[in-house]
Amino acid sequence: MSKKVFSLDFEGKKLIVETGEIAKQADGACLIRLDDTVVLSTACCSDEAKDSDFFPLTVGYEEKLYSVGKIPGSFLRREGRPGEHATLTARLIDRPIRPMFPEGFRNEVQIVNTVMSVDPDATPEMAAMFGSSLALGISDIPFDGPIAGVYVGRVDGKYVINPTVEQKAKSDLNLAVAGTKKAINMVEAGANELSEEEMLAGIMFGHEAIKKLCAFQEEIIKEIGKTKREIVLYSIPQDLIDAVTAVSKDRITKSVSIVDKLERQDAIDAIEKEVLEQYENLNYPDEKTKNLTLKQVRDIMEGFVRDEVRRLITYDKVRPDGRKIDEIRPLNAQVDLLPRTHGSAMFTRGQTQVISVCTLGAQSDEQIIDNLSDEETKRFMHHYNFPPYSVGEIGRMGTPGRREIGHGALGERALSYVIPPFDEFPYTIRVVAEVVESNGSSSQASICASCMALMAAGVPIKKPVVGIAMGLITSGPVEEGYPYTILTDIQGLEDHLGDMDFKVAGTRDGITALQMDIKIKGITEEILRQALNQAHGAREQIMKVVTDCIPAPRKEVSKYAPKMVTFNIDPDKIRDVIGSQGKVINEIIESCDNVKIDINDDGKVIIYHTDKEAIEKAKKMILDIARVAHVGEIFDGTVVRIESYGCFVNLFNNVDGLCHVSKLSHSRVNHPKDVVKVGQKLKVIVTDIDEKGRINLSHKEFEPKIVKEEKEETAEKAEEKSETKVSE
Repeated sequence: MSKKVFSLDFEGKKLIVETGEIAKQADGACLIRLDDTVVLSTACCSDEAKDSDFFPLTVGYEEKLYSVGKIPGSFLRREGRPGEHATLTARLIDRPIRPMFPEGFRNEVQIVNTVMSVDPDATPEMAAMFGSSLALGISDIPFDGPIAGVYVGRVDGKYVINPTVEQKAKSDLNLAVAGTKKAINMVEAGANELSEEEMLAGIMFGHEAIKKLCAFQEEIIKEIGKTKREIVLYSIPQDLIDAVTAVSKDRITKSVSIVDKLERQDAIDAIEKEVLEQYENLNYPDEKTKNLTLKQVRDIMEGFVRDEVRRLITYDKVRPDGRKIDEIRPLNAQVDLLPRTHGSAMFTRGQTQVISVCTLGAQSDEQIIDNLSDEETKRFMHHYNFPPYSVGEIGRMGTPGRREIGHGALGERALSYVIPPFDEFPYTIRVVAEVVESNGSSSQASICASCMALMAAGVPIKKPVVGIAMGLITSGPVEEGYPYTILTDIQGLEDHLGDMDFKVAGTRDGITALQMDIKIKGITEEILRQALNQAHGAREQIMKVVTDCIPAPRKEVSKYAPKMVTFNIDPDKIRDVIGSQGKVINEIIESCDNVKIDINDDGKVIIYHTDKEAIEKAKKMILDIARVAHVGEIFDGTVVRIESYGCFVNLFNNVDGLCHVSKLSHSRVNHPKDVVKVGQKLKVIVTDIDEKGRINLSHKEFEPKIVKEEKEETAEKAEEKSETKVSE
């Protein structure tokens, strides 16, 4: 295929698509140019289906630092494993694309987005999402797209599509929304306490822009798209379905109504084990056929659970644990579980439980960021850990996966809007949420626990933040009138078998974070509105439990947290305080019990330590080094050198000033050595500091005036005596 170029003027930027020239061996490839941002998006699909229980889709977002003129900071000076932003962006693209593949699709699909040039005002993230959808659309891979996404900001009350860096700095909304031309299927947002209606208006505003991008893709696909390949979808023989139904469906259906998660799962597992044993003992032509049959039997029985849960909720309005549709599981909140940490809290919602721990550190403890943005450090960090024991399983322990990074970032976004600025609270803040038990919505429980941990640590957050997860169960296409049910506080089974996971976090006054993932192809504006309003009521209930436990941030930080003092020095003195190769400041740190010292370029100094005496000692040492003389300041100095024109007086440290011979006394002094000597203490006042920093001093102001009067009187008497002699 020869090179083809397509263009669209989109929200004040030029969107150009190039195909047929680059990465021609991929199943689908396109080069996306959004002003000066350039992203290469490719899609490839395996020829054979994978033997797996899920659709093996992988989305990559490769941040190349050359795209912003940077050299990687790693030892090898190569890009390493994806950073947090790249991981989160890959998830952002995956979520709206995944529901658009056929049910039973098991061929492996890999999408790779390589960011090759970045214009900070032209989002590479949404260019990559557009490219991912288009690469699939023009390929022969079955895909029921297209989809597209945009960022939405709000500046001075006006919504903006794909805001610039300057607009983002002023915006009270950071919303990513994706969908098809008919419906929305992904939302990710942070907001400065926006109302439900304001948030919904932003989402729908974004959808109007998405429709234009989808229409543009459809034009390109119509012109150059390949015929879709025939794929054998995973399916189960009807005779096997009938046989398993006869021996297990009724029993599994009854077990679904058991309230306790573990009891319910044990009952279902016992039935499944019994049925599987029957099929394990049959004669099979080979091991592969046996394994496939057993897998299909498990899938059939899981389908019974899914169908019954969805039927009960959608038609009977009955949930597996007996709750009402909008009822929250039992809540509990505690603080100060861990005596030596700076702040700790535990939040429990039903069988979901999270312990969060807050740690305060110096400014130098900030996270260093090495990605495509201009951001170099991060002061507030929220980390989320989900160990396998939290769901009663044995599993991998180690570095965080995409899910843990995503849930940690969601909590960080929700809480970031209430974190005090550094000038008010000059600490680096890290909160770690440990999920110790999970039955759904652990990410929102982590927000509640982490908010309490912050308050327990004495972090003066503006307002408490809590979160809730909403669910959706449909019985068919909603737009065709099929009934649906929106659930408050979904548990694990409802999340796994449902159609939507809609997380909403915020204060009493508004939303601070939003995340929506769905398994169907889209939802309507009315469902979004109903879910947001239902979540608002749930947040109020949770907020009461949290604030009853700890009403407000503590006035003081923990005795185990570092205390701090801030002050300013002359920026020109920073070099003196640090010393050659850090010698001076290292000596201060060592002599003051290893205090932590941060010095900013503007001369602001912050000293941290658990012992206030160590802080004060270090402060005095720094102030002594950085001390600057001022006109009018008085010193008890020491004469260090005498010249014919005056004497040099040491004021403090290595700072000397000149006291001219005319300033030593009210009377005439022939030579400074007649009135002062080296090593003598001499009281002086600073009279002038010239443009080169040279200090002029005066001593005569401190000579007793009586000395002058006595000299004048003596002179007068001598004159009178002389006149008397002359007259005689």
